[in-house]
Amino acid sequence: MTFNDEDITLLKSSLVAHGQEHLLAHWDELSSEQKDDLYRDIQSVDLENHLKSFKKCMQKELSAPGKEDKLQPLPLDACESVFISNKINERWTNIGLKEISEGKVALLLMAGGQGTRLGVPYPKGMYNVGLQSGKCLYQIQAERVRKQEQLAADMYGSSKSIRWYIMTSEHTKKATVDYFKSNGWFGLSEENIIFFEQEMIPCISLEGKILMDSKSSIARAPGGNGDLYRAIGNEGVLQDMLKKGIRSVHCYCVDNILVKVPDPLFIGCCLDRQSDCGAKVVSKAYPTEAVGVICECNGNWKVVEYSEISSETAHMTDSEGKLLFSQGNICNHYFTTSFLTKVIEEKESELIHHVARKKIPTIDSSGQRIVPDKINGIKMEKFVFDVFQFSEKFTVLEVARNEEFSPLKNPPGAAKCSPETCLEDLSNQHKRWIIRAGGTFKNEGLCEISPLLSSNGENLEDLVRDKFFSLPLHMEVSKNGYHNGHITTNGLHSKL
Repeated sequence: MTFNDEDITLLKSSLVAHGQEHLLAHWDELSSEQKDDLYRDIQSVDLENHLKSFKKCMQKELSAPGKEDKLQPLPLDACESVFISNKINERWTNIGLKEISEGKVALLLMAGGQGTRLGVPYPKGMYNVGLQSGKCLYQIQAERVRKQEQLAADMYGSSKSIRWYIMTSEHTKKATVDYFKSNGWFGLSEENIIFFEQEMIPCISLEGKILMDSKSSIARAPGGNGDLYRAIGNEGVLQDMLKKGIRSVHCYCVDNILVKVPDPLFIGCCLDRQSDCGAKVVSKAYPTEAVGVICECNGNWKVVEYSEISSETAHMTDSEGKLLFSQGNICNHYFTTSFLTKVIEEKESELIHHVARKKIPTIDSSGQRIVPDKINGIKMEKFVFDVFQFSEKFTVLEVARNEEFSPLKNPPGAAKCSPETCLEDLSNQHKRWIIRAGGTFKNEGLCEISPLLSSNGENLEDLVRDKFFSLPLHMEVSKNGYHNGHITTNGLHSKL
């Protein structure tokens, strides 16, 4: 056993003092092994701080309705756009590629989610939306990383590796690591892929009692993607970044099939503006679109959820008829390592959890596990964008939705954010690339271009100009390199 009678007496006293004595209600029914498990589980919780956090986030929820009165649109000097100047875009891209070539860029991937809503029992990053290549989200992103390393080397003569930090959860880490290993790390160096876990924090009832998942374990849930900062501090990720000389960190969520990783244009934009923190946005499709909006609130940069903005405010326009609150957040961010250091060492304790009211499986007074049919508890979450308020030079970069944002959220058959919509969006993007490069299609169908061939429509002209293509089309790099003039179409190599 990991405890003695005195330890249990002290534990009971602490639980009573915090109103959580119910955690030991079934102690006498447990085996020695189960007692060990429960003792360690309870001891791992900082009861005082956890319950303080609960009270703070509940108080924050009660005060939230007044937030809208203090909202202000983003000031123009914080906003940039990819639609203004191709020359500026090219300059930013070159700055970003130089940063990559010097080994100063890292990726920070938030990949703690399971594919439960997609109807699969494995991490979302392993999901294939139906691509002809059979590639999953992880492989697409890995190949985009490899391509950016190549482009940086082509421009500057050589390039160091991009370090890829992947935040998983207790439920996804092993499956994710095993998947990368079984797929040869998707052509990347194993030493440059670092996995770490976000925290699982106790769920609390509406009455402020920590919920039990079983007689011998506490009910827990991920602490939200904002747990990123605690995790990279506690698990040595920040220290590794600093040791490797990383300056620019591109942070994103796993489920966006169109995400550019890393994006040299975005990185170059933030470097050019000497920003410590940045965010990509897309213009809202319509005023009441269900997307968080980046704006000013009480003088700080904030992401305000759509549910916190009235229809009247959402429809407000400027003198040119443009929406005042139009910058939709797509969870695609830039941080300097100095900013992350400040957040972790000085500011993380100021982040307040958000309330997520949920139906949480738990046990009843007799110890029987129940799945409630109505909301019975709170999951406390922090969001990755909560740190925007600490930025001293913030940049918002508007990008094209059809080029950069198509999230996978819903199961097959759903009208939005489904495997089918992601597949269509990626296919349409690749068709636009070929048309822009001078190619023509004979019919309708799917189109897929390997990221190893082109990551943003570049370098396609010599392959497709003045040529006609039948769909479906799959363009892939052969083992000997693509420059032998072959295209893989539906798995078959055929001469152009």
